[in-house]
Amino acid sequence: MARPLTNYYLLLGSVALLLTIGLLMVLSSSSVEAYEKYGDSYAIVKRQLLWVAIGVPLAFVASRVSHKWVRHLAYAAFSVSLILLIATARFGVEVYGNKNWLALGPVQIQASEIAKLSIIIWAAHIYANKDRRLGSLHQMMVPVVPGMLLATGLVVVGRDLGTALVFFAILVGMLWVVGAPARLFVLCLSVISVVALGLAATSAERLERITTFVDPFKDYHGTGWQPAHGLYAMSSGGIFGQGIGASQQKWGSLPEAHTDFIFAVLGEELGLVGTLLVVLLFLAIAYATLRIARETKDPFVRYCSFGIVIWLLGQMMINVGMVLALLPVIGIPLPLVSYGGSSLLPTLIALGLVVGFARREPAAARALAQRRRARATGLSARR
Repeated sequence: MARPLTNYYLLLGSVALLLTIGLLMVLSSSSVEAYEKYGDSYAIVKRQLLWVAIGVPLAFVASRVSHKWVRHLAYAAFSVSLILLIATARFGVEVYGNKNWLALGPVQIQASEIAKLSIIIWAAHIYANKDRRLGSLHQMMVPVVPGMLLATGLVVVGRDLGTALVFFAILVGMLWVVGAPARLFVLCLSVISVVALGLAATSAERLERITTFVDPFKDYHGTGWQPAHGLYAMSSGGIFGQGIGASQQKWGSLPEAHTDFIFAVLGEELGLVGTLLVVLLFLAIAYATLRIARETKDPFVRYCSFGIVIWLLGQMMINVGMVLALLPVIGIPLPLVSYGGSSLLPTLIALGLVVGFARREPAAARALAQRRRARATGLSARR
């Protein structure tokens, strides 16, 4: 673990494995629905492969660009995200009671997924500029907290409770890393509770989901249908699972099997071993990223890395908790594993940035430079 390239390889290996597992599970979990809708069992996974083919080069570019260049785009990215969120709140397409999709010609995007990354970069840029003034509560709060609350408010307008909770988690995490006082966290948690209750009270469907998540079988044929069949899938997987492709719940019983509830199909087909592997891979990403954040001397790298960890780890925990009926069903995908380009592309770009931070650690940069010199010397000797 003390080797200079440990963080770099932990990130690359974990992301590659999660992408591979994700493609396998999207293929398996979507095959029945894809055949029913399109007459081709591979229709949905082909789209996911296209998103991966676009996202991996973007992640590579993100890992190579200077973070100073990224910081120059912080305000522009945040502004574009706000415009997209406003457009979604005004003209968005409603899906399952949430208006969180924006139609741009033949393509529908989730602006909130793009906003997660841009908000982190924007907040990290501001906090890096204020690094020596963060002892003041005013400097911690302005303009990051109003900006994040504005973005969260636009998501709340679209009634997307799950994404709003992720935004709040990012806000609380960023405030924690800059050393905000404890009373501020009490205030944040109070606001989260009030907003969550308010959103639940204004939607009969959402209220039913929240009140039945503890016992999905209480309303088995109603709001408990999806979490109940998620539990069926998890419980039938056992230790080693039924085998890839052997899921029974994907045959129409489990809604959103290839998106929000892909973890349930994973548990059914790969068992406890598969689910623990996925969780451990996310923890490996978090561990490597936190090592980078702890060891760097660049404040932007520290704040940006920590924000990305909060985003991805928090979203993973919400998704897994949702599938295990520990949390209400609030429509949060599993990063890198669930189907969808709106989620996959920003996630890959964010991880590309973190890989770039790992490559530029002084010891890692020297090790990579030495390896390039050795390779060049070997090629010259062969000639």
